[in-house]
Amino acid sequence: MQALFKSDCLLCGDTTNLGSEDFCSPCRRSLPYLAPDHCNVCAVPLTGSSICGACLAKPPAFDHCVASLEYAFPIDALLHALKYRANLALSRVLADLLVARIKSIIDAVALPDFIVPMPLHPTRLQERGFNQALEIARRVSKSTGVPLLPDACQRIRDTPSQTRLAWKAREQNIRGAFTSKADLSGKRIAVLDDVMTTGASLNELAKILRRRGATHVAAWVVARTLPGGLSPPLHNFSG
Repeated sequence: MQALFKSDCLLCGDTTNLGSEDFCSPCRRSLPYLAPDHCNVCAVPLTGSSICGACLAKPPAFDHCVASLEYAFPIDALLHALKYRANLALSRVLADLLVARIKSIIDAVALPDFIVPMPLHPTRLQERGFNQALEIARRVSKSTGVPLLPDACQRIRDTPSQTRLAWKAREQNIRGAFTSKADLSGKRIAVLDDVMTTGASLNELAKILRRRGATHVAAWVVARTLPGGLSPPLHNFSG
């Protein structure tokens, strides 16, 4: 992977017409942005309606999802490098992509009162050394002015990784995994995570936030895995 210098495009290394951006213009245009026509609730591609059949049949506990990109190359590789190679500088890059999406719809979607990052279980946090959702949330909070509540929720069950489970097993796997003692009465909350696949974790956390009094819960994610792409190949970068 190219070093995170402002003089080089993060993906191709081009130094021309870069300015203060992380990507050159061609690479930025080629990023797998989420299609503009998608479900307002879960962000899956959709035409001819604002809410998909699945969300109508079984509405999730969160009200809507704001996702910037599809979980595909090169975003999958950048997220993988952050999460599993501790390339923490990428949290800023990924956060800025999400912020750009948030700001593009700010007139249609009001900003929440607080941001709550997806918590890690203490055992997982000790192994990894950081929570990638929290690292991204710090930058998003600073850029949007929405206060961050890093300790509003805790993960009390060290569940197996969701990525290893089938869709239907994920909801059962994550059940009862979170707790909170925060008073969120009347508050609008954005739950922030790096990737949304089935939405099971976000949905379970949203349930807890509503029990603590939240009146509106949004899911803010850098990338959305789309149907048919739940386990995309990971493209490794060095560094």
